Amino acid sequence: MIACVELSRRWTAVVLFAAACPLGVNEAAAQALVDQAGRKTYEARCAGCHGADGEGGGHGPGFVGIRQPRARTRAELRDLIRKGIPDAGMPAFDLTDAELDALAAYTEALRAPAADRPVAGNSDAGEGFFKGKGGCASCHMIRGRGGIFGPDLSNLARERRLVQIERVFGSSSNVLPASPPRRVSIRLREGRRVQGIARYESPFDVGVQTIDGRFLSLRRASIAELTIDPPLAAHTRVPADEAQNLLAFLTRLTIDRAPRATFTGSDEIAHAGPLPFDDIARPRPGEWPTYNGHVSGNRHSPLREIDASNVARLSPRWMFPVPSAQGALQVTPVVVDGLMYVTAVNAVFALDARTGRQVWQYSRPRTQGLVGDPAAGINRGVAVAGDRVFFQTDHAHVVALHRIGGQVLWDVEMADYRDHYGATGAPLVVNDLVIAGVSGGDEGNRGFLDAYRASTGERAWRVWTVPARGEPGSETWIGKALEHGCATTWLTGTYDPAARLIYWPTGNPCPDYNGDERMGDNLYSNSVLALDADTGKLRWHFQFTPHDLHDWDANQTPVLVDVDFRGRPRKLLLQGNRNGFFYVLDRLTGELLLAEPFVNNLTWASGVGKDGRPVLLPGNEPAPAGTRTCPSVTGATNWPSTSFNPATRLFYLMAEESCGIYTKNSEWWVRGESFYGGTTRRAPGEINRKFVRAIDVESGRIAWQISDLGGGILSSGLMSTAGGLVFYGDAPGGAFVAADAKTGAPLWHFNTGQSWKAGPMTYAIDGKQYVAIAAGSTIVVFALP
Repeated sequence: MIACVELSRRWTAVVLFAAACPLGVNEAAAQALVDQAGRKTYEARCAGCHGADGEGGGHGPGFVGIRQPRARTRAELRDLIRKGIPDAGMPAFDLTDAELDALAAYTEALRAPAADRPVAGNSDAGEGFFKGKGGCASCHMIRGRGGIFGPDLSNLARERRLVQIERVFGSSSNVLPASPPRRVSIRLREGRRVQGIARYESPFDVGVQTIDGRFLSLRRASIAELTIDPPLAAHTRVPADEAQNLLAFLTRLTIDRAPRATFTGSDEIAHAGPLPFDDIARPRPGEWPTYNGHVSGNRHSPLREIDASNVARLSPRWMFPVPSAQGALQVTPVVVDGLMYVTAVNAVFALDARTGRQVWQYSRPRTQGLVGDPAAGINRGVAVAGDRVFFQTDHAHVVALHRIGGQVLWDVEMADYRDHYGATGAPLVVNDLVIAGVSGGDEGNRGFLDAYRASTGERAWRVWTVPARGEPGSETWIGKALEHGCATTWLTGTYDPAARLIYWPTGNPCPDYNGDERMGDNLYSNSVLALDADTGKLRWHFQFTPHDLHDWDANQTPVLVDVDFRGRPRKLLLQGNRNGFFYVLDRLTGELLLAEPFVNNLTWASGVGKDGRPVLLPGNEPAPAGTRTCPSVTGATNWPSTSFNPATRLFYLMAEESCGIYTKNSEWWVRGESFYGGTTRRAPGEINRKFVRAIDVESGRIAWQISDLGGGILSSGLMSTAGGLVFYGDAPGGAFVAADAKTGAPLWHFNTGQSWKAGPMTYAIDGKQYVAIAAGSTIVVFALP
């Protein structure tokens, strides 16, 4: 059953007062009597087994703080107390109805978070003590403001019970963090001294957050002496006359964690100035500071320690199974200042990039009631700038966390998830802006791209990818589909710092397979948009598949490269599109320079004209009886990462030769359902074949290929390096592979036995190169011996 230890008179008074607060005078007196009766019955009948505070005693388990209690409601508690749990040794209790009611009510009070029964006192005075002479804010953060060495208290009253908060003032132990970090002083064998918080400790390594906010990964062998220092602040030194007011303040600290919660504002943000961008635009050697490694989107690394001559010696160095992952991860790790950041849905993990040990974790529950694409359980990673890390949630929020401590700095809602909005991509930091797109592009929402101030969370601009009726571009939507046109922005875009242009791809129009109510080109679906970084103003666009009827969205990375192209230097945008064509554009003007097929079995178009429009072949529109068209709905390629190697002048991508049967129907948009307007299936007798293909960017010809990789196109991405290598995942056996970048000859592989949904990356720590990829639900990191 339930139990509680003897509570002090002060605690009893607090419970009685808190229960009485919201009631009238007579009601309060009656409630106080009920609470007193419940306490007496509890202490007489239950505390001997369960402990006075419900956390367990010598003869029974605790019942507070457990995720799935045997009894959740007061009625269930009454029934449990009356019947007992004979199999567990808890007897039945023969109590009157009044006694049962009082005991169940008192038990609920023990289990309740502090916010449900806040303490009396002057909360404003308590806040003044917290931020002032109490010195609490030097360690603890509240709503993005304060120190980073103690736990974030923003939601303390919802996460802790009153007795737990109160103990902090009456005991030398701090119960607020699950595992309180220790303050340490370290003398290294080289003579240097380090002071800070031990974020993790093992017999082999120590991860230290220094006083000046850096993270250091230290081998035990490098440490001459490690001593434990007193806490940065002593929670026991709260004067008696201040304690009640401080409790009143702390027991009212809450954040609304409802799905539409939003809190932000420059008055709550400690760091309100612009965040540094140079380290992202020009990464420091060995770092991978953004989703694709560079804002250009080109997953080509200048690291060359691992090359064709020694890659055969590559071996695993560490692994990190992501605890909350459900299925194969799609995340690409980001590494900055020795910390690696990986995500699952609504969760971020900071890891020591050298050892793989966890430094901190942030998570929130998955949102209930999501439908379609937003509910797919996908998150592709984070963005980093200055002292913070940014990620998106399944219900279309953008969240800023402190990069070293993991505390929430701001949290903003992009759109109402009940209107089919979600978010699956990694944001992109551009100067002091966090650029973030939305998912839900098969559910009938209206796509957009947002920019938020990285320092405050304030929205700077929004670009709609489907015009409103009457706006320029709406004439390309003839029919009633415009209000549910989709064209979402779920994959990370790229940025040219010199031109100050953001390049962002867009998704398919809705309904996917029936264009009868959206006649016209359907701008700006299936396009890449070139946007002014400061204002979001559209500079130019290029539409790859006008009036798409096959769900061939353009959410493939627009890769930016500077090379000589046909005799003169050009600033190019490269993309292998889902429709089966490889495109080369002038990224300053949007001029089409090249469009060539990179698969052999295209049936929908014979080529691309000089005006950029595909030359359509007849007989490929979906029909009620079904139409066979190549490629299939997953495309000739898809979102998995691509790369361009400036030394080989080759563009690398995953390609699939496949066909599908497309049908259409007249079903219309219904809130809570997908909005396809038809169906698709694999063509009978067809065998999909997948390849790694290397494309010459001047001619569009296939220079080499690795065939019969197995698995679908929605699998591993690629990465190339200055060591002359291309890395990718091979589906049939779950092998991670390194191939020669010039010839495609396989040089090394390691069998993980896992499925692939993510792209590889590489980084260096202390001059040593590592290669990492999400294999299934585990981050696996390789290095030379």
